[in-house]
Amino acid sequence: MPTTPALSSTPPCAELHLHIEGTLEPELIFELAGRNGITLPYASLDELRARYRFTDLQSFLDLYYANMDVLRTEADFADMTRAYLRRAAAAGVRHVEMMMDPQAHLVRGIPLETSVRGVCAALAASEEEFGISTALIAAFLRDRPAEEALDVLEDLLAMEAPIIGIGLDSAEVGNPPEAFIGLYRRAREAGLRTVAHAGEEGPSHYIEQALDLLLVDRIDHGIRCLDDPELVQRLVHEKIPLTICPLSNVRLQAVDSLAAHPLPQMLEHGLNISVNSDDPAYFGGYADDNFRAVQEAFGLDRAQLGLLAANSIEASFAPPGRRAELLHEVRRWEAAGA
Repeated sequence: MPTTPALSSTPPCAELHLHIEGTLEPELIFELAGRNGITLPYASLDELRARYRFTDLQSFLDLYYANMDVLRTEADFADMTRAYLRRAAAAGVRHVEMMMDPQAHLVRGIPLETSVRGVCAALAASEEEFGISTALIAAFLRDRPAEEALDVLEDLLAMEAPIIGIGLDSAEVGNPPEAFIGLYRRAREAGLRTVAHAGEEGPSHYIEQALDLLLVDRIDHGIRCLDDPELVQRLVHEKIPLTICPLSNVRLQAVDSLAAHPLPQMLEHGLNISVNSDDPAYFGGYADDNFRAVQEAFGLDRAQLGLLAANSIEASFAPPGRRAELLHEVRRWEAAGA
């Protein structure tokens, strides 16, 4: 695909695939460790950064869970969230639907109220401080028992946690969506929206299970859909959003290189894809870095980047008025380059 000149800015967008724990930058990890009297197994920032080399999803998760041990208080969770929002605003993100992993904190002995209240304290002021509207999704760990996830969901509902939906993440291979039918049924009964990771390192039929058994509104990742032409046709016909994460896919070796990423083919098929950062502190880029990377790798023009941004907004769970406002911003951004 021919290259085009690099853009001086990236489009205003929504970020729909973002794990807040994955925004913990090394500097903040050291700061929170010092605040909480925690001795880290790294002597320096450089030593910690040297660990950010992953061979697969599990090697990433091992470091991801180890680093989040510095999160102990509501203030820690709020500071992490605020740091992400500040960086996201600079990246052009105008709406974010972030995921947090309550089980990952509960198993460390951190009360549910601590993690939820800390994150939500920052989200409550996000629009005023950063111009970013927000929503929170409770993501459940597919490599832990489904019964545990259901108990945590009930606790979230009992405390009236301000979540808009649930998700399913962590190690995909060997942990099919079908194990979580009851969890998703309960979420829908409670009026929550539903998303799930599927088809990143797992097979394409995990995408079908997420759609047919969990009845999700959105698929996180979904790049393996191209292995099944009939599934691609279905996704196009039903306009199912796929929240892809290019730099993450490369870092986790779900694709061999950015040049080998299926994003261009997905666009050609007419799939409803958006560009997201996933765990940006670990994968080398926030939303703007991902947009620039795919623009440079595939020579995407301003209209194509605008389409990716518009897809993110239309696939969001934001109220109709907010979506219309943000789509107008995208159109103005496109027109500015005409």
